[in-house]
Amino acid sequence: MTEGTTSAAAEGADTLTRLEQEGEIAADYLEGLLDIADLDGDIDMDVEADRASVSIISDTGGRDLQKLVGRDGEVLEALQELTRLAVHRETGDRSRLMLDIAGYRAKKRAELSEIGAKAATEAKSTGEAVKLKPMTPFERKVVHDAVKAAGLRSESEGEEPQRFVVVLPA
Repeated sequence: MTEGTTSAAAEGADTLTRLEQEGEIAADYLEGLLDIADLDGDIDMDVEADRASVSIISDTGGRDLQKLVGRDGEVLEALQELTRLAVHRETGDRSRLMLDIAGYRAKKRAELSEIGAKAATEAKSTGEAVKLKPMTPFERKVVHDAVKAAGLRSESEGEEPQRFVVVLPA
């Protein structure tokens, strides 16, 4: 092993440890929130794509947890920001933590990947740019990834909250 390889491995281990710490802090914060709201849920932590990922799941079907998702995931987005702030308060570092509740984001990710793939197919067949409806940053990221996987480029245009994805033909 060379010195560069050793330091890269140590840096990777440090990053993993930091992300695991973010997950632990977030889990503690969310446990307190569940207790206050008198909701049942189990917390699952992981590290995905260089970010901490925390999920609240329920053995009882997650009906109560839907309150924490809200209409179109609005409450989930707010809780994610509050959780990121709790992590920031403890670590002093900005967090890119992702929060999922009752599988909402996982389901949304699958739907958005399909939208991105269809838009890429349309752009390939027509040779014209395809503009999608306004989306949140999370939604746009998923669509960008799906378009890239289909071999095309995409860009975000507009101003929040009306920012949207444009899929560009080859």
